[in-house]
Amino acid sequence: MIVVKIGGSLYNTAELKLWMQALTLYSMTCPIVVVPGGGPFCDQVRHAQRHHSLHDKSAHHMAILAMKQFGLLLADCAPSSRTFNSTPPHSSPLTIWLPDDTILLESNLPHNWTITSDSIALWLASKLNAEQLILVKSVLNDTASINQLSVNNIIDAAFKDLFENSNVDTCIMHAEHSAHLSSYKEFPHLYLP
Repeated sequence: MIVVKIGGSLYNTAELKLWMQALTLYSMTCPIVVVPGGGPFCDQVRHAQRHHSLHDKSAHHMAILAMKQFGLLLADCAPSSRTFNSTPPHSSPLTIWLPDDTILLESNLPHNWTITSDSIALWLASKLNAEQLILVKSVLNDTASINQLSVNNIIDAAFKDLFENSNVDTCIMHAEHSAHLSSYKEFPHLYLP
């Protein structure tokens, strides 16, 4: 099984549907669990936090629900997929995770903006004993160093600690590379220096 996190930055792009088509096709050879980013739904949470001075814990909870909203959109883009909250169904090669309130009970995950859907995807991939995590992003990067990716704000601050305690191989693929999904093993894999 591989876990693929689809960044919310793909929301307004043609690449979003291309990725969902590629994932649907590739899932026939390898089971795939999709983790949604937050996209514009999460942007609204950030706006609401600034406007209403929300506590980080409340904003984090709302951001989890934003991921769920984007996940519902992804499921609509891939009609043969199935959705799940806690345990992926074995009968579907392509499943989309819709995070719910139970993730708020995870004591090893911070409940603030130091964690984003990237770290949450890594946490889920570890929990599911996935062979691979692929982070699909719209930003170009020229490094696989987790420290540098964090400094460049390509991954969140919590990712490094979760990665140190995980044995899930992880790579980043650019949004324009959906046609190369089957060769994901050739992409640079993230590492801690």
